[in-house]
Amino acid sequence: MAKSEAWHRGDAVRTELIGKAATERMNTGVYDDPIMERFGDYAREAVFAGLWTRAGLDRKTRALVCVVSDTATHALPELAIHLRMARRLGWTEDELAEALMHMSGYVGLPAVREALIVAKKTFAEMRAEPDGGLG
Repeated sequence: MAKSEAWHRGDAVRTELIGKAATERMNTGVYDDPIMERFGDYAREAVFAGLWTRAGLDRKTRALVCVVSDTATHALPELAIHLRMARRLGWTEDELAEALMHMSGYVGLPAVREALIVAKKTFAEMRAEPDGGLG
């Protein structure tokens, strides 16, 4: 089935935010069956073409909102994705770690501890990529 204009816009935004290599890994490792493909199609149209392109907040701020939301809701797989996005949009590892530390007084130490473990792993994976995960 042909993809919509919103799908193509969302796919471009998604690739820009996550990076080409990470996007390709997700396409072949997560969105490689009909159920997840339908979810990915919806996410491209509703989230990436819809939410990420709205006026009112820059993408860097939107990424930090996602990091905070993921930590507060304990959405750890999503946190890894959004930490990658946040790094690619200009947040430093230190800034993101500090944002997570700040949350410990509001969402609790266990959630922040788990988020920092995800951050440690995500940042190490990015540093190991040829372009530092930022290209």
